[in-house]
Amino acid sequence: MRFLIAYATYSGNTKEAAELIADFLEKAGHAVGFHWIGAERTPDIAHFDALILGSFTWAEGSVPEEVKDFILDVGYKPPNTFIFGTGDTQFGGDALFCRAAVKLARFYESPLPPLKIEQSPRGGQEEAVRAWTSRVEERAGAGIRMSN
Repeated sequence: MRFLIAYATYSGNTKEAAELIADFLEKAGHAVGFHWIGAERTPDIAHFDALILGSFTWAEGSVPEEVKDFILDVGYKPPNTFIFGTGDTQFGGDALFCRAAVKLARFYESPLPPLKIEQSPRGGQEEAVRAWTSRVEERAGAGIRMSN
């Protein structure tokens, strides 16, 4: 399968998570493309079997403007869209933790709940990223078979 991982990052945590997800997918034999939202021209999503979209949470639970612009640039809701987010519980507690990822998963009607990462995916969270990525791989494959 061909995956596009599109992500928005300021601190580098979301990029780090994107790279970890890509590493797991590539080791499983999949092709992975990257898009840094807000820094590069939006690619044609139709060239990929699945979109994995990553975002940090901004301003009390908001989706960053760059991500909103990306959504408008794409112009449609691609099937097989999966969401991950990075956040920090010290800013707003559990109610606002990775709230942008929750909103995006709802918007895209993602077949999986969003992956929520506290700051960086290093350490103990790496296994959660691996498990979520495995579920993405499984669901994306099922979505492709259903659409053919």
